[in-house]
Amino acid sequence: MAIKVHGPVMSPAVMRVVATLKEKELDFELLSVNMQTGDHKKEPFISLNPFGQVPAFEDGDLKLFESRAITQYIAHTYADKGNQLLANEPKKMAIMSVWMEVESTKFDPIASKLNFELVVKPMLGMVTDDAAVTENEEKLGKILDVYESRLKDSKYLGGESFTLADLHHAPVVHYLMGTKVKSLFDARPHVKDWCADILARPAWSKALELHKQ
Repeated sequence: MAIKVHGPVMSPAVMRVVATLKEKELDFELLSVNMQTGDHKKEPFISLNPFGQVPAFEDGDLKLFESRAITQYIAHTYADKGNQLLANEPKKMAIMSVWMEVESTKFDPIASKLNFELVVKPMLGMVTDDAAVTENEEKLGKILDVYESRLKDSKYLGGESFTLADLHHAPVVHYLMGTKVKSLFDARPHVKDWCADILARPAWSKALELHKQ
């Protein structure tokens, strides 16, 4: 099998890649990496990602890391497979790219901190920092206000079609929906509908099946 994804499926970054592969209906091999024993910081994984972070990705002789770069490679290389995840003209592509940047630089840093405090720490038996949660809830609320304004005028962040700009949000949104932070999304009707939409996609459900296994 040519395509390989290295990393634990519970990782949001790994899930981002897996969901993209499911959208494109591509076969792949998922190779788990035990992060608790530090395997992501050792050989052979470190040869695939010198920063020691998941995921790593192989497609034949091509080796990549950084989940968003991987999803873009998949969407462009396998454009004729499965569901389209890219805008189809330059102006639309530019708008999609703006919201991909928003996800990576504005949304994800805050949402991932909340995910760490409210999901990861309890899972590991660590104590949640309530002050950090409160601070980042406020920050996330301001970001979601911008999303609400955007989604009043557009079904999806990049336009009227589902693209990578939306998909990239799915893993962390999925986790936060199981926490009290869900109320921030639900308080904004267009954001709430958008979340329900992207998490109801068949490809996302298939990605979650791997997670459950």
